[in-house]
Amino acid sequence: MTSTQSSKSRQCESSHCGPPRHVAIIMDGNNRWARARGMAGVRGHRAGVDAVRSVIRRAAERDVETLTLFAFSSENWKRPVGEVNALMELFLIALKREVKKLHEHGIRLSVIGAREGFPSSIQQYIARAEHLTRDNRGLHLVIAANYGGHWDITQAARHLAERVEAGELHASDIDEQAIGREICLADDPPVDLCIRTSGEQRISNFLLWQLAYAEFYFSPLLWPDFDGDAFDLALEDFCRRQRRFGMTDEQIEAQGA
Repeated sequence: MTSTQSSKSRQCESSHCGPPRHVAIIMDGNNRWARARGMAGVRGHRAGVDAVRSVIRRAAERDVETLTLFAFSSENWKRPVGEVNALMELFLIALKREVKKLHEHGIRLSVIGAREGFPSSIQQYIARAEHLTRDNRGLHLVIAANYGGHWDITQAARHLAERVEAGELHASDIDEQAIGREICLADDPPVDLCIRTSGEQRISNFLLWQLAYAEFYFSPLLWPDFDGDAFDLALEDFCRRQRRFGMTDEQIEAQGA
């Protein structure tokens, strides 16, 4: 650990705050990063892969349990065909090159989203990657690809409706807990901290159910410039927050007494 990292860790410890169990990141700004340098948009996405490596490494060092990265939304298919094809190629290359490294470091990989929308080659590599890393007990890395929060809630509702039709449960049995069990990431902790880069301040149909009580952190940095130190700054800011979960300040203080 570097002296900078050690200092940042002590700052977090001094605030009596542990790391967030689940961090979700909307990785925004790749295209703008490339345009600012006179490059094609895909160069920005390639540069963004380095930021992904850096943040995964730092999240593991900081004992984050789950890191969910928004890689490709269900709305991103609307982008120019050339860019979409380049993104698919980059996704496949990343799966081929990075999964072995993740496995060596004990990281478990999962992909959430409508994977049937991807080419069969990508679907096959996703399945292989998940199978290879399924027993790892380190950081759980989740890639949201062809994912949308509306899709997530819709597929959960559909699964419950199918169970009602099959006579497995009654409509009156459907409550928040039942829906939550069908939502993606049901077995992971709720999102504690959601980070969005590039200065934009919206969630763009990302983890709508899972972000119910998350803290939000908006960074002005474009994604390729967001590194481990920037991730630490987000965690420090999280440590300074008081999370109420609907309670009053007095109730929170009484719990900590």
